[in-house]
Amino acid sequence: MDILSIIGILVSVIALLLGNLLEGGAIGSLVNGPALIIVFGGTIGATLLQFPPLIFLRSMEMFLWIFRPREMNLEAQISQIVGWSFQVRRKGLLGLENLIDREKDPYLQKGLQLLVDGNQPETISDILELEMTAKENRDYQAARLYEAMGGYAPTIGILGAVMGLIHVMENLADPTLLGKGIATAFVATIYGVGSANLIFLPIANKLKAQIFADNQAREMMAAGIAAIARNENPRNIELKLNGYLHIKEKK
Repeated sequence: MDILSIIGILVSVIALLLGNLLEGGAIGSLVNGPALIIVFGGTIGATLLQFPPLIFLRSMEMFLWIFRPREMNLEAQISQIVGWSFQVRRKGLLGLENLIDREKDPYLQKGLQLLVDGNQPETISDILELEMTAKENRDYQAARLYEAMGGYAPTIGILGAVMGLIHVMENLADPTLLGKGIATAFVATIYGVGSANLIFLPIANKLKAQIFADNQAREMMAAGIAAIARNENPRNIELKLNGYLHIKEKK
């Protein structure tokens, strides 16, 4: 569980509500059904128009990463790859054949299969890099969906504000309807700007950071498998892969 995501949401909401109360406003004044429908309905509709179904579905899957990020134990993966290199030194490449079906990560499983099949290091690197790049591009497209929502929301909020003001101008003769139209106008702007800067854009950037970390882990795996194919010394492989660890992890 990513506790920072939860803390970030709570701090943002509490800061806005508390600031509103300190200025003498009521929490109920920030609740407006028409503004909610205009901003979030319009934002979702524009986003659905921009992105294909597969990207949209992938973005919904990745949304869970905000609270439950993918766990990547790079130290354990390095130890695993170094263990494979020792095993190849003792038994040859075919000594890894019985490990292919046991590997749960499809990416590592493919790398092992390429290694056991006796492919050249350059071939292994090219194939794994191609898959890594394709997955990275798909995931970045899914993260950009939230970035697009962060771009649409403020503009649609302004659109909602204009619609509210139009309603005000149409009812200048009836003072009882003026307050409702003005409220919709200003609250729509708050919903648009607030949702973009406190929800959609932070989500997009957090997903991009996790995609980058996942890509680094795959790059490390590919480098390790290619090093085994080159019959490099296991200790040298370990030193090379340790370069992917953060300073804290190295300690």
